[in-house]
Amino acid sequence: MTRKTILLLAAASATLAGCNMAPQSVRPVGAVPATLPQGGVYPAAASDAPDVTKIGWRSFFTDPRLQRVIALGLDNNRDLRVAAANVLQARAQYRVQRADLVPGTTISGSGTYTNNLFGAVGASGAAAGGAAGGTGAGTGAGTGSGVGTGAGTGGTGASVGTGGSSNLQFYSVNAGFSAFELDLFGRIRNLSRAALEQYFASEEAQRTTRISLIAEIATAWLTLASDQDQLRISEGTLAAFKQTYDLTRAQFRIGVASELEARQAETNYQSARNDIAALKTRIAQDQNALNLLAGTTVTADMLPTGLGTGDATIANLPTGVASDVLLRRPDVLQAEHQLIAQNANIGAARAALFPRISLTATLGTISSALSGLFAGGSFTYTGAPSISAPLFDGGRLRGNLDYAKASQQAAVATYEKTVQTAFREVADALAQRGTIDEQVAAQTARANAASVAARLSDARYRAGVDSFLTTLDAQRTAYAAQQQLVTTRLSRGSNLVELYRSLGGGLE
Repeated sequence: MTRKTILLLAAASATLAGCNMAPQSVRPVGAVPATLPQGGVYPAAASDAPDVTKIGWRSFFTDPRLQRVIALGLDNNRDLRVAAANVLQARAQYRVQRADLVPGTTISGSGTYTNNLFGAVGASGAAAGGAAGGTGAGTGAGTGSGVGTGAGTGGTGASVGTGGSSNLQFYSVNAGFSAFELDLFGRIRNLSRAALEQYFASEEAQRTTRISLIAEIATAWLTLASDQDQLRISEGTLAAFKQTYDLTRAQFRIGVASELEARQAETNYQSARNDIAALKTRIAQDQNALNLLAGTTVTADMLPTGLGTGDATIANLPTGVASDVLLRRPDVLQAEHQLIAQNANIGAARAALFPRISLTATLGTISSALSGLFAGGSFTYTGAPSISAPLFDGGRLRGNLDYAKASQQAAVATYEKTVQTAFREVADALAQRGTIDEQVAAQTARANAASVAARLSDARYRAGVDSFLTTLDAQRTAYAAQQQLVTTRLSRGSNLVELYRSLGGGLE
């Protein structure tokens, strides 16, 4: 094979390199409305709303203790480490696949040492005759004797010896590649593109894990704070119920109060005792959950002392945003990259139906002396192109193509479902955001009114105006209203965290 042939093959490969049998990647549209829900329970749009993805988590979460816990989790959470390792795996796999686009060149050297048992003397005679300027011929006998004759214009040469062997040496150095596929139909390029998109998808998956982790840590921290407030309310109520219970029991002994009143007072008291025990368990479990999310033990100075009015985050987030913001969410981008990868797999499966052309080529040097390896006239080259085409494979290649097409259809559906899920999450968060402030205000007023009613009822009972049953009912109502207020405040804080996560915040 000549150098001209090799150059022609290379030129043909470069000409056809643009051939790509993968379908064009088009982002599916129409899975969700163009705008997020508005009107009704949904909050009014803000014209100057900033991009939520640009609000860093350190700016959104304002409590320093919560910031420290989140930072601890980002450094130690095992799920996040797994996601980071998955990115490294995908990147390494892409590098492996991309390597098929260039020939894998190797270099090798060898030395050959051969002992020739026959014809040693004849070879010597032939060499002598040739040196005399003519021709040389040699014969050798196995008994160890030989005769060499040389004839020519310059003289004659003869050699007679008794030896029966000689040592022959050859040295060679070669560099080249073997079976390098000329990617005429884009099979290798599409496989490389698919690996690249999977790498991008793994990066987006890591970003999704990061955002979810921040939201989960914040929600767990707020839940712990809420349970601590609930415990304080229960402990305070238990003391009040204990006083009432002791009073009615004493009155029952002297016949002033009935046994029914004493038993009802005891019911309230025991209910508060049960709530305290359950809340202590929940607080311990909340701490365990927070430690798991953080990946290590969260020290006491990072834990909340109570939810209070729920001001661990900024008060408001943008609400009037287009649904296009969902397309920037990491989970949506992950699904999009996986869709593009499936398109590339279709191209690779189609290209596999066509012939494959591969080339093996070497360039080297060979010499009988080590010092002459790179001397003039010692260089050699070889080129061996080959072509193979599928003839009969039992439908394997067609099956691979059908599988790739079905996988691409599944990827389209997955992408659309991911967008729809994102739309639903944001819409749900906005629906609660539109009414949660009203709920908090109403529940605050209810708790205040119930507390006043309980005090008035107790005063009227002591004055003999109202019955004891009215007082007990007022106490239960006040207790429940205070508990519900804490729960509503937790819902408000959790809603802000969920809205922040669902809109794609937390990457900065």
